[in-house]
Amino acid sequence: MPGSGIWRKKSVEQSIADTDEPGTRLRRELTARDLTVFGVAVVIGAGIFTLTARTAGNVAGPSISLAFVLAACACGLAALCYAEFASTVPVAGSAYTYSYATFGEFVAWIIGWDLVLEFALASAVVAKGWSLYLGNVFGSSGSTTAHLGPVDFDWGALLIIGAITIVLAVGTKVSSRVGAVVTAIKIVVVLLVIVVGAFYINKDNYSPFIPPAEEATSSAAGVHQSLLSMLTGAGGSTYGWYGLLAAAGLVFFAFIGFDVVATTAEETKNPQKALPRGILASLAIVTVLYVAVTVVLTGMVKYTDLRTGSPLVGDSSATLATAFEAHGITWAQMAINFGGLAGLTTVVMVMMLGQTRVLFAMSRDGLMPRGLAKTGAKGTPVRITLLVGLVVAVLAALFPMGTLEEMVNIGTLFAFVLVCLGVLVLRRTRPDLPRGFRVPLVPLVPVLAVAACGWLMLNLSVETWIRFVVWMVVGVAVYFAYGYRKSVLGRRMAAPREPSPQPAPETLTV
Repeated sequence: MPGSGIWRKKSVEQSIADTDEPGTRLRRELTARDLTVFGVAVVIGAGIFTLTARTAGNVAGPSISLAFVLAACACGLAALCYAEFASTVPVAGSAYTYSYATFGEFVAWIIGWDLVLEFALASAVVAKGWSLYLGNVFGSSGSTTAHLGPVDFDWGALLIIGAITIVLAVGTKVSSRVGAVVTAIKIVVVLLVIVVGAFYINKDNYSPFIPPAEEATSSAAGVHQSLLSMLTGAGGSTYGWYGLLAAAGLVFFAFIGFDVVATTAEETKNPQKALPRGILASLAIVTVLYVAVTVVLTGMVKYTDLRTGSPLVGDSSATLATAFEAHGITWAQMAINFGGLAGLTTVVMVMMLGQTRVLFAMSRDGLMPRGLAKTGAKGTPVRITLLVGLVVAVLAALFPMGTLEEMVNIGTLFAFVLVCLGVLVLRRTRPDLPRGFRVPLVPLVPVLAVAACGWLMLNLSVETWIRFVVWMVVGVAVYFAYGYRKSVLGRRMAAPREPSPQPAPETLTV
């Protein structure tokens, strides 16, 4: 049943048919290779250069490599669900489009509004990180903050967002080529780190692999503590098995981004096969690279040397360069800075690409202004691309992001949960649909994926949950003020149907 009111559903067939609507049609020109590049481009970013060392030193010790494996397994469960949906509903919009077909318009709006927050903040936060790496490349005098009277703005973030907006407006194929070149650069840097670092491994540094548990040196309170801690009254721990599980929760966010691949479904050749291959291949590649880097890192130096407060690190946080500096390999610092610069370039590009495609799908459905969904001569939504570029530029240039980074995490995990539940719903309600890829062991795999994502959401701070709820409340108000009334599906269902022709009355003959 299509449902009615806020629960009206857009059928899979209608979603696919709308992709051929004149004036809002995207050009299909991406292959499985392009999608794999996009996935690797967005996942390998600052995490591999900073998160690995900091988490190894403060939380997990040498078992950080196992934490990445556990996180990859949890992420892989969600990736399988994304792959099935992407092959079944090859339409722009990712989790928004999937929710429209399974849960109805209101839930689709909620997840679309959530993705708008996720991608916009992620793009802005990563752009500011790119600006910091740019300053490091310039050296001690490389500040990227300018002062205009009382206003400080980050011109480095403005520079990268402006350049990427132009590339995305030119065309998706051009974006994939640029992404391929920059991704190749950062993978070369990562491989260089692995190969060079391998010569400095001391196997004694791996013992103990899972260090004995210690009480956390500090415990957050109030809205700064995790929701799980508030509900259970439990404190944190460092190292040991709890430290390993906590580390898996932290490094899970280094994998976030593969879901952006699903937003390009409408621009993919043979999406039923290319999308699952692109999603799963990119996840497999980054997992191997992450584990290799962590094994080398914790073999080069003792995990206690990577801890904040140690003589090697001081009051700052350890990075990948810390291990190389400990061995006097100072040239690695510049290589890692360039690698981080290249890595974050592609992350910003693919995050902004995902943002534009979700808004494109929502605009085409009338939940956002329909005029934004118009595509240019090269088959790209130029208006939305320019709008997204402007908004992200303002966020990154003028506002400090701080703890808003966690908002990206909760938004992504919420989308993961709905997609995994959607696989179960669509299997039951539409078993007849052709599926280019099928999740194995249903319902076990989707249920495990929901449980893993739910656990990670519980470990986010209460403050993050409050902000998330406030953003959702604003979204509900916008939906009822605009989206519900302007919905294309709603108007289509409300339109009077043509009366079916009545048979001519029979004439009686006497």
